Amino acid sequence: QVQLVESGGGLVQAGGSLRLSCAASGRTFSSYAMAWFRQAPGKEREFIAAIKWSGGITSYADSVKGRFTISRDNAKNMVYLQMNSLKPEDTAVYYCAADSLRFGNVVTTTTRYNYWGRGTQVTVSS
Repeated sequence: QVQLVESGGGLVQAGGSLRLSCAASGRTFSSYAMAWFRQAPGKEREFIAAIKWSGGITSYADSVKGRFTISRDNAKNMVYLQMNSLKPEDTAVYYCAADSLRFGNVVTTTTRYNYWGRGTQVTVSS
């Protein structure tokens, strides 16, 4: 059973930065793509960023491109989301997710990811 545990969320002022971390356990972490999603109150869960199992390819939502950076450390079974220039509209619960397909390409759809963390709250004040 795969376990994902997010951390690093909190309250920050607009323009500030946060770094989210996701610790993974339970299977060969380095063989699977990883992603971050977020869900704001009353809205559907949306894709934010994904990174290939090898770390060489990333994908971002247009809303965060140029501000957020996803990375991974396969030796530590960790994936990170560096968030800069935060805006109030970035306020949401952020979820880490693991791909269901081994050695798969980077994808942005929620249905592809079959393991999810419990989420970490990010609140950006104006």
